[in-house]
Amino acid sequence: MSQEQTPQTPAQPYYLRGNAFNVRMNSVIGWLARHGISLKGSAELSVRGRKSGQMQRIPVNPHTHEGGQYLVSARGHSQWVRNMRVAGGGELRVGRKVRAFDAVEIADDAEKAMIVRTYLEQWGWQVNEYFRGVTAKSTDAEILAACPDHPVFRFTVRG
Repeated sequence: MSQEQTPQTPAQPYYLRGNAFNVRMNSVIGWLARHGISLKGSAELSVRGRKSGQMQRIPVNPHTHEGGQYLVSARGHSQWVRNMRVAGGGELRVGRKVRAFDAVEIADDAEKAMIVRTYLEQWGWQVNEYFRGVTAKSTDAEILAACPDHPVFRFTVRG
């Protein structure tokens, strides 16, 4: 089960492509969320595609930190991240419960660091492999160094 890592250059930021097993598991987790079954808080994210205009779906792990709600991209600068930057929001679904939201990317890595640490505390069992050796127990400097590779969005549910 190898993962394909996209080389990181200024024009090509970090992104870890899923292998066949990961892609299949995402399909299963997304299907479960669409049908009302959330695994430890997971949900299905729908965000409008920046090129196609069609809603794109992917399972995510919404994270709460100090009262704020966040989406952290464990795999890096993925397609949903690029779409979210353009769309500025989307929907989170678990069964019939759909929450439309607005999202703002957190640009300051120092601000992201505590969110990433608590995200890894909650979801590390599932996502540590995507953080290249960084875990919830890593030093502040190690987590801060990982922040540019893992976009974080603060989201606010509409209405």
